[in-house]
Amino acid sequence: MATESQNQAPVITNLNEPQWYLNRELTWLSFNQRVLSEARNPDNPLLERVFFIAVVGSNLDEFFMKRIGGLKQQVGAGVKKTRADGMLPQEQIEACYEVATELLKDQRLFMEEIEALLKKERIFFKKYDDLTETEKREMEKYFRDEVYPLLTPQGIDPAHPFPFLSNLSLNLLVTVSEGENGNRFLNRIKVPHGVGVPRFIKVGRKNLYITFEELIANNLDELFPGLQIHSCENFRVTRNAITEPMTEQANDLLSMIESALRDRKFSDIVRLQVNDDIDPAHRGMLAAELGIDEQEDVFEAPGILAKRDLMEIWKIDKPALHFPEHHPCDHPALLAEEQNIFHIIREKKSILLQHPYESFESSVERFLKEASSDPKVLVIKMTLYRTSSDSRIIRYLLDAAHNGKQVAVVVELMARFDEYANIKWAETMEEAGIHVTYGVVGLKTHSKAILVVRRDYNGLKRYAHIGTGNYHSGTARQYCDVGVLTNDSDICSDLTELFNYLTTGSAPVRKYKKILPSPKILKKALLSKIEREIAHHSPDSPGLIQFKSNALEDSDITKALYRASQAGVKVDLIIRDSCRIRPGIPGLSENISVISVVGRFLEHARIFYFRNNGEEEYFFGSADLMKRNLESRVEVVTPIEDPKLQAGLREILDTQLANQVNSWDMHEDGTYTKRQPKIPEENRGVHDILIELAEQRLAVIPHLKKRRAKKQAKKKSRKRN
Repeated sequence: MATESQNQAPVITNLNEPQWYLNRELTWLSFNQRVLSEARNPDNPLLERVFFIAVVGSNLDEFFMKRIGGLKQQVGAGVKKTRADGMLPQEQIEACYEVATELLKDQRLFMEEIEALLKKERIFFKKYDDLTETEKREMEKYFRDEVYPLLTPQGIDPAHPFPFLSNLSLNLLVTVSEGENGNRFLNRIKVPHGVGVPRFIKVGRKNLYITFEELIANNLDELFPGLQIHSCENFRVTRNAITEPMTEQANDLLSMIESALRDRKFSDIVRLQVNDDIDPAHRGMLAAELGIDEQEDVFEAPGILAKRDLMEIWKIDKPALHFPEHHPCDHPALLAEEQNIFHIIREKKSILLQHPYESFESSVERFLKEASSDPKVLVIKMTLYRTSSDSRIIRYLLDAAHNGKQVAVVVELMARFDEYANIKWAETMEEAGIHVTYGVVGLKTHSKAILVVRRDYNGLKRYAHIGTGNYHSGTARQYCDVGVLTNDSDICSDLTELFNYLTTGSAPVRKYKKILPSPKILKKALLSKIEREIAHHSPDSPGLIQFKSNALEDSDITKALYRASQAGVKVDLIIRDSCRIRPGIPGLSENISVISVVGRFLEHARIFYFRNNGEEEYFFGSADLMKRNLESRVEVVTPIEDPKLQAGLREILDTQLANQVNSWDMHEDGTYTKRQPKIPEENRGVHDILIELAEQRLAVIPHLKKRRAKKQAKKKSRKRN
């Protein structure tokens, strides 16, 4: 069905057809192909290429735990309903397995290539048999002293049932017998993890490494004295991480999450990884014992299993093989450490923060630190989704409580894989007298916000921080995020309403003046603004929408952007990973472009821009363009109205849209092509450019100081004269 305009392609009128929507899972795997391509890129330092391989390994683990686990639950429940792309759960699993298998092969091929380059840099991976006799003796002693006491062989026979296998555990399957022709018995040895022994063990003083499992496999006579060792094979399991109940009406949310964590330990296995040289009989036995489909759920992985552990190799101290060390700048407005940060915010009104280019410690952490000790600060409220294990954020909240301030923290207990840590933080804060709540039943609290109430010289005033990233000092050095420190009275008033909603769970319909929270307002607002852009569009005043997000999955937003494109509105999308939209289709999306930025840092900011007939609007916040974020989470998106701050967001968008090094152009079939610089001036990565821009913002400060000193000297001279 289509209508045809003169000199134009037929306009596609049925926007509900599945063919116009790409699959979320497949586009996420495509993102990992782009990440893995960075391992092949010779322009990246060698150890950083190892890092990208490790990232893909970690991402795939999480993909099987969360996405494949969820799809398998749907298959088990007999779900026949399709999503926007028209694929059934089982169809998605089969398509994902095909792509994931290719990713695993590419991982190994890239690692073989990189291992050869590492040898040239005197970094070696060796098999045990390739060690010298002196090195073997050293490793034997290390095994006896540091490894042997940690190991617990478990027999697999009628008297010893098949042992429990923990999630992501690396295991050895050892076949032994009493004599060459005796009956053969199987044993399982779990490779200890997180017990102070690295996965890659350094031999001697050189950068020579063997794996933990290689060391065990070559010292099995210590574990099985007098027995004949026939084989030693590696395997690894991945369990489903989707364990929380379908409904969240438990009377005690904390108990429910603790129960879900216990259930996760014993949840269904969704993947078995084995080496490609495993005995087929052993492969079949493992699949049968684990209750999985040998043809579908067993993945043969050449080389080492658990490639996420290559992070240990990435950390080798060889500066020449890493990106130049990056030290975040102090924000120019926050240089005066002796000046109270609330006085600075009051003077500036709002301060735009760009991480990791500008320091998280000297801005966000300083904001909380000074709030915790400032005698004029009365109240601190914040949301906590994820934080670091050695969090200064928590310490400052505890200090604030000890200093008699009213502190309220909304902790998200269902932050996947951080549940246990968040439970412990919640208990610690409650013991200190902090008012801890867990948000609204049925909704994850994913917003990133802090509200501080202070008694200023002219009465009670509120100050706030709103950001796109978690309050985590570690990721703040690796993730690209934006935030704002502000005393805007409307925004602060809105946050007061939001926190009252989060701490009571009541009155979901509240009046907000500026912020766009989900689940009640944000999606409607974005759809309304897209329609407004369509209405404003004309040849004299062309419409422009620019979104930067981790993912674009929501079909309603996708459909609205298609309508905008059909109306002639230009739509620029910077989408990191999953993306349903198909750009460049005549009559549907010829005015839409999609790029993905992959580089040194992880893109994490969410920015939304509307040209709005010349009255430009900028927003940023915690929400991705996903159905879950827009309809099932508490998110906060805030407007940025100060022209100077808008210029900072414009700089980010323009830099990424124009970059020729880290940007990938998406085609209408969902494939991507990496841009290639055409002139030397274009051969600079987007993150290097943004680092330099942050340094330039700081570099003008000494100049201003000198100029200010000269003016003061002139004034003094005039007075003397």
